[in-house]
Amino acid sequence: MKKIVIAGGSGFLGKALINFYLPKNYEIVVLTRIVKETGNDMLRYVEWNAKTLDIWLSELEGIEALINLTGKSVDCRYTKKNKAEILNSRVQSTEVLGQAIQACAVPPKVWMNSSTATIYKHSLDTKMTEATGIIGDDFSMNVAKSWEKTFHQIKTPRTQKIALRTSIVLGKNGGAFIPLKTLTKVGLGGTQGNGNQKVSWIHEHDFCRAVNFLLTENKAGIFNVTAPNPLPNKHFMQTLRHVLKVPFGLPQPKWLLNFGARIIKTEAELILKSRFVIPEKLVAAGFQFNYPTAAIAMKEIISR
Repeated sequence: MKKIVIAGGSGFLGKALINFYLPKNYEIVVLTRIVKETGNDMLRYVEWNAKTLDIWLSELEGIEALINLTGKSVDCRYTKKNKAEILNSRVQSTEVLGQAIQACAVPPKVWMNSSTATIYKHSLDTKMTEATGIIGDDFSMNVAKSWEKTFHQIKTPRTQKIALRTSIVLGKNGGAFIPLKTLTKVGLGGTQGNGNQKVSWIHEHDFCRAVNFLLTENKAGIFNVTAPNPLPNKHFMQTLRHVLKVPFGLPQPKWLLNFGARIIKTEAELILKSRFVIPEKLVAAGFQFNYPTAAIAMKEIISR
C-alpha cells in the first residue's frame, strides 16, 4: 500500500491533500503538534515539533512521498518576533526533515517542500516563470530564498526533490477565498489599491492534482504551482462580485488597506504585491488544469 507523510498537514492545504488521497487508498500520516484520533485506519496523526528528530522518523521509511507544508502563517504583522518565527519555522522544519531522510534505511521516493510564488519580485508586466523569473530582495523574498537554499543544500541521493512555488490557493474551507467572499458580500469587494497588481492563484483541487501529477510523473526541481491565467486585482474582484451576484463593491485605496491591515494585524503587502507567476514547467510537462480561469474556479467553489 502506498503511503504519504504530510508534515504540517493539519491546515487548509493539508486537509485538501488528505481529502484528495484518501479515496485513492493511500495511507496518510500527518506530522503535527496536536495529535487527534481519526477513526480511520488509513489516516493517522503523529506528534512532532518541527525542530528535532524523534520517533516520527520511522514513519518516513519506504514511503511514496514526504510533503512538507510546515511554516508559520504570513497572515500577521511583520514584527521582529513574527519575522523570526516565519523564517525559522520554514528553515528548521526543512533541516530536520532532511536529517530524517538521510537517516532512513529506505528513504522516501520523493520529497516535496513548500515554497512560495512570492519569491518573485513585484511585476505588473513581466511574466515570472521558473526559468526567467526575477527573484527580489525584501523580507518575504528573502525568507523564500533561505527556505529553498536550505532545501536544495540537503543531499538526498535516493530521494527526488521538488520545490513547490505555490500561489494563493482558492478553496471552500480555508485560505484567501473565505475573507474575500465575506468582504464582497458586505459590499467591500471593490478594487484593492490601484487594482493593477496581478493576482496569481490556483484552485485547491488543481493544487492537489498538480502535486499528484509531479509525484506520479517522476518529476524533480522547481515548479510554479499556480493557474495559467493570473489577472489584475480589479478584474479578480470584479469576477468575484459577478459570481456572487453582488452588484457593487467599494474600492479600497492603498492608505485604507494599510490602515485596515494594522487593525486586523496583518500586512497590506499580501494584497498589494503584484504576483505575475506562470506555471511554465507544469504546462510543458503536460499538466492540464481543470480550473484554468478565476471565474470557473470561483463558480465551482461557491456551488459546493
